[in-house]
Amino acid sequence: MFVKNFTGNMTNIYAYLTFNGNCRQAMQFYKKCLGGKLVLQTIGESPMADKLPSKMKKNILHSTLTKKGLVMMASDMVGESGLIKGNAVSLMLNCASEKDIRDLYKKLATGGKPTHPIENTFWGALFGGLTDPFGNHWLLHFDKKEKK
Repeated sequence: MFVKNFTGNMTNIYAYLTFNGNCRQAMQFYKKCLGGKLVLQTIGESPMADKLPSKMKKNILHSTLTKKGLVMMASDMVGESGLIKGNAVSLMLNCASEKDIRDLYKKLATGGKPTHPIENTFWGALFGGLTDPFGNHWLLHFDKKEKK
């Protein structure tokens, strides 16, 4: 269920998000925005099913959204302290074109909150930021010097 290493033997880092019962909804939203293949495993479909309360069986134990080098994973498995959202982590999308950055920004901000409009930067890129409807922070970047 986890993903294969896309870059050979190199160590990779992937985004892993935690939700509190709305992981399926969030990951379907991200698939709609970003495309790719989404795999979801519920607690009820796992060996853990008999060890957890029946009300949790529909919750997502693990999910993976993949598209080429994009890998995003998520779960509804919240620790005892509960879900605490903050601004310490953002998801960075390095976009392939100006059209991509503008389209993805618009899609991801739907129902959320734009926090930094897409603008030209001093380093020769387009850059913007937003918080999606699930409270996750996104940074979008397109290097105009690498016209793709």
